[in-house]
Amino acid sequence: MIRRHSRTLALAAAAAALLVAIGARPPAMAAPSKPSLVVLIAIDQFTADYLDRFGAQMTGGLARLMRDGAWYTNAHHDHAITETAPGHATLLAGRFPRSTGIMMNSIGVEDDNAPLIAGGFGPGASPRRFQGTTLADWMRAADASTRTLSVSMKDRAAILPNGRAPSDVYWYSPDGRFVTSSYYRKTLPAWVSAWGNRQPLERFAGKPWTLLLPDSAYHEPDSVSIESSGKNFMFPHPMPDDAFEAANLVRTTPFMDDLTADFALDGVKAMQLGASPTRTDLLTISLSATDVIGHRFGPDSRESHDQVLRVDRVIGRFLDSLYAMRDSSTITVVLTADHGIGRIPELAAQTIAPGARRMSLATLIAPARERMRTAGVDTNAFVMEQNMVLLDRAAFKKKPLDPDSLLAFFAATTRLQPGVARVDRFRDLAADTARDPIARRWTHQFPPTINVEMIVTLTPYSTWGGNVASHGSPYDYDSRVPLIFAGFGVQRGTHADFVRTVDIAPTLARLIGVNPTERLDGVVLPSALRAILPTR
Repeated sequence: MIRRHSRTLALAAAAAALLVAIGARPPAMAAPSKPSLVVLIAIDQFTADYLDRFGAQMTGGLARLMRDGAWYTNAHHDHAITETAPGHATLLAGRFPRSTGIMMNSIGVEDDNAPLIAGGFGPGASPRRFQGTTLADWMRAADASTRTLSVSMKDRAAILPNGRAPSDVYWYSPDGRFVTSSYYRKTLPAWVSAWGNRQPLERFAGKPWTLLLPDSAYHEPDSVSIESSGKNFMFPHPMPDDAFEAANLVRTTPFMDDLTADFALDGVKAMQLGASPTRTDLLTISLSATDVIGHRFGPDSRESHDQVLRVDRVIGRFLDSLYAMRDSSTITVVLTADHGIGRIPELAAQTIAPGARRMSLATLIAPARERMRTAGVDTNAFVMEQNMVLLDRAAFKKKPLDPDSLLAFFAATTRLQPGVARVDRFRDLAADTARDPIARRWTHQFPPTINVEMIVTLTPYSTWGGNVASHGSPYDYDSRVPLIFAGFGVQRGTHADFVRTVDIAPTLARLIGVNPTERLDGVVLPSALRAILPTR
């Protein structure tokens, strides 16, 4: 047996030597036709402007992706309510909010019928309001062995990218653990519990958030009292000494992104994502610290500047660790965001938008409700929620007030209010979406069958109040986000043409070689791909 084996090896070696001598090469292994792992990284509230402003100071993952990827510098969420829930729901669905059913945060993921498991803190959550399919569904339809993992600090950011597809989905609990709801599982897997058990609550107790770079690297003043509502608006920003309080408040600091990335890496290892050469797995990560910090301090603050540099480093460390576990040449990475951010209205009013202000819903609807009261109509039949006017027309029957005359009155009085740019009947917005981007984005937000009567659009940088700085408008500063494809199957380059985040899913589907199972709003971006791969 030993002699026969030795003879076989000798013959094989002689054959290989002969091939070399005559200039031939032994057959090589075929290059993979699809990636082993697709990674979607979404940075919450990350305007594309940050790459323009701070790119020269980036040395981590964002810098790497900009340098090595297909970078689309004019990418937008092409819908009007630019918020976390509708933004995340579009990323892998390839469809606008009007068809995903996730039209605003308030129509998001909260679900009392899906409580958190294993004692997590927070409301129940599920994707039950999501309509249709996502890339995760298309991948599973092509290969039932596909594994999918989605993680974030926020429940809606973890849940909505994969829609209703069976997935491992986890989000952060204020007690320092990642949790999920009964919609997904009955018990936490061992690796999730182990991650929480090895994270001492004392880890962040008393740890201050200080500047990453020397003070001279930041041009923003550190003494703008309107930031953080006038409290703790200068560096350093201390954490509480109490461990449980620190575990909760870590969500308001850059350290939260480190926790999310670390947890995701544990998931890759435990679930063996990207370990099989015969299937493609999916990992989605939403990093939320930029959103919390931006709301509190605004996009022009020293805090937001520092956070952008820190998330660049976090993504760099994450990619380094991922590539140490898996062959980087078999991984496709997509970087984007769920929405941008507008400047603090009071500061914008002093510079680029003199009319910017904080608006009150109560002020706008009061005159209309007074007319209803006089006519004996239930005032609750007129509702304004987040730019939308809803009307219960049945309440006007046999009353001396015509609902359409009331709407006309509301539109006329509201248009006179400082801070209001336009008031439109929703049914009329579809008339000119080609030349009117605001109308187009509103029609992408809601289906034509919804009972929305009117839309109120504020002037640029005006907000409905609440956070120090906010988002949610149809303007480019809220809609423009980064979009970079990198890694397996991607053709490096920089592109200035207008693209939409709904183009991500069909482009990835083409790269992987799977078929969407429904009609999409997005299209394949051929300039991102080395070769247009046929679908199966």
